[in-house]
Amino acid sequence: MHIKKKFEAAAPQLPASGAAMDSVVPRRRGKRIAIIAGVVLAVAMAMYALWTWMPRGLQIDGADLRIGHAARGVFVDEVIVRASAEPLNSVILDAVESGRVEEIFAADGALVKKGQLLFRISNPQRNLELLARQYEHSVSIFNLSNLRVSQQASASDHQRRLDDLQFALDQARKQHARSARLAAQGFISAVALEESADRLAQQERAFTQEQRANAAEAQVRQSAEQQLESSIQGLNSGLKLVSATVDALAVRAPVEGRLTNFRLQIGESIATGKNIGRIDDPSRFKLTASVDEYYLNRMAVGRHGSVKQDERNYAADISIIYPQIKDGRFTVEMVFTREQPPVLNPGQSLDARITLGEPSSALLLPNGAFINDSGGAWVYVLDDGGQGALRRAVRTGRRNNSQIEVLEGLKAGDKVILSSYAAYGNSPRLHITQ
Repeated sequence: MHIKKKFEAAAPQLPASGAAMDSVVPRRRGKRIAIIAGVVLAVAMAMYALWTWMPRGLQIDGADLRIGHAARGVFVDEVIVRASAEPLNSVILDAVESGRVEEIFAADGALVKKGQLLFRISNPQRNLELLARQYEHSVSIFNLSNLRVSQQASASDHQRRLDDLQFALDQARKQHARSARLAAQGFISAVALEESADRLAQQERAFTQEQRANAAEAQVRQSAEQQLESSIQGLNSGLKLVSATVDALAVRAPVEGRLTNFRLQIGESIATGKNIGRIDDPSRFKLTASVDEYYLNRMAVGRHGSVKQDERNYAADISIIYPQIKDGRFTVEMVFTREQPPVLNPGQSLDARITLGEPSSALLLPNGAFINDSGGAWVYVLDDGGQGALRRAVRTGRRNNSQIEVLEGLKAGDKVILSSYAAYGNSPRLHITQ
């Protein structure tokens, strides 16, 4: 018994009932939940700190950016284009005959007079054609001469016969008149008078027949002569054409001016229709400019413009618009309205300013490469800290070389990225690094 009491005294004291056990379990669960909540909070705080530390949006280098401010100002409705000076009037020189260049009498860039000999080519075939036509022409003229000689001889023969018949007719009339008087006096018989009348009638018929034959032959001779003359006229025309082709072998300047793009060489063979140069008017010029297709609907013939040379402006108006678009641009031609710059050369470049409308007040944004990427429908606007930029929809209006009119989406003071957006894709946000 003494040993049993010691053992009981040394043994741990356990709860006496199940209620005591139930009070210990909630305390352990509470500690577990508190620990889990602490861990979750620590992880959340770490993730937030990581999110605030990491860059947001597409990361770009700020050193490559061009930034501009939206500001109120006066929009100058004009466009500046690079124009090229060209002769106002030019005459194209094309070879009208083929052949081999034998002689050259002018040089590229030289001032030539109208009718001045430029070069000469040889073409044996044309020379042979000219000789053949000349021979045909000579033969036709010879035949016409022979015809006229024979017709004149025939006409002379007919006239002699008519004269003879006329004389015989006159003699027969006189004889018959004498016979009629003698018959009335009874010196000759009625038979003799009748024979005299028959001879008179015969002479009249012969004379009339010769007259008719002469008239018919004259008509035939006239028709033959007309046909031969018509043939000769045709030969004359052909001869002139062939002569003109031979003359064209010696090429002359059709107008006065400056010879341009003339680079023939002696011995060179040229074909019909080959361009051999042009002659430019050295005193008057026009301007040809390539303009962005954005301005096509606002361009019109007669719009005023100007070019500047040596600190002086020269007025020039649009004369022709070529609406065909190539590589996003179309072409216009401008002519000087009063005077032109004193020193101009073909191909010389000038800055031409074309006025499209009157100046007006507007919210303006500097022009930049971004307009080609977004089409003016959206821009990247910087935040207050300048570390990020958000894509924002805008509506733009008119534009010139340095200004863009903003109608909606921006306010004065907004900072906008003006450089190209091509590398940003469709990113809604940019993170700018320094």
